[in-house]
Amino acid sequence: MKLSKKPLSIVLIVALVTTMIFSQLAFAVGEGPLYKGNETINNSRITTYEEMVELLKDYDEKSDLINLQVFGQTVKGRDLYLVKFGDMNPNKPTVLFLTQQHGNEVLSTEAALNVIRNLSVNSKNSKDLASKINVLFIPKYNADGGEADVNFPLENYYGGGLATRYNANRIDLNRDHTARTQPETRALHSEVLSKYKIDYMIDFHHQGTTSAVDDEYVSGSILYPTNEGVKPEVVQASRKLGAIVYNAVESKGFGKLGKYIGGSANTIARNCVAHDYDIPTLLFEMRGMIDNEWMDAVLGQKSNGYLIQQSVVTMQAVMNALATGEIETVDDSFWETLTEQGSKVTE
Repeated sequence: MKLSKKPLSIVLIVALVTTMIFSQLAFAVGEGPLYKGNETINNSRITTYEEMVELLKDYDEKSDLINLQVFGQTVKGRDLYLVKFGDMNPNKPTVLFLTQQHGNEVLSTEAALNVIRNLSVNSKNSKDLASKINVLFIPKYNADGGEADVNFPLENYYGGGLATRYNANRIDLNRDHTARTQPETRALHSEVLSKYKIDYMIDFHHQGTTSAVDDEYVSGSILYPTNEGVKPEVVQASRKLGAIVYNAVESKGFGKLGKYIGGSANTIARNCVAHDYDIPTLLFEMRGMIDNEWMDAVLGQKSNGYLIQQSVVTMQAVMNALATGEIETVDDSFWETLTEQGSKVTE
């Protein structure tokens, strides 16, 4: 693990991350098949915790732009990793991408690994980006749940117990941000949120498969902090963050977003991080999970590639917006007409 980095040159950023290109779309992101007992469910194409660690250490070793830090441990003793891109100069805008608070919500971790890999290339584009911004990644935050290494049975899950929402103690980490009873939550708050000057955060999740707008499946849904104690300027900046994401996803033509219907409690990251640290936040809920006790939460594998790409597009767009300053000027009025998602009525 490298302890220091060489200074980075200041160069105008032109391009950011190489993204996957889809020439033909068999399914729009939101239209892949539900499980319904017919689709394949397995994790053979999902990066395991051990594989992730090996990849991250390799990127850290080979790149001048990536720095890997262990910031805590899970209940079962797995290291929690913070991936740092850039020199962490607090005068540069910094974004945090948090994935897999819920262990069975896996695809945004795959996207994060894709983006980290591309950022680790010591290219002019990567160096230009690092001269403008800092990026923090916490991939596979709920590593125990993601590996199904928990202290309770998972036999009633439709995928056979591939992963679970909860941590090893059967605690929902995204309901623990006020009490902070779990080692994962304590580490996140004490070693990351309290120690780094973070300007924006996106908390990536997955929701059920039946959410829809205008009776069409959505590929995801978004929401800014809604706790009444969050400062108005933080809410406004969060809405602008949402505008960057919405514009990027909608422009690709294979995604359809709705407005998430979420609560106002500070126990969840979207509200707590905005309230306690004045960090603008956005919740992004992708469609479908790899495994669950509820059949309609589980999505077959045919949409995986498109959902991963949706997260890649999101991360890339936000990094671009921070580097160019668009995050400050983007029009966020789309929120006034963004439809709250409901459930699909017809098949």
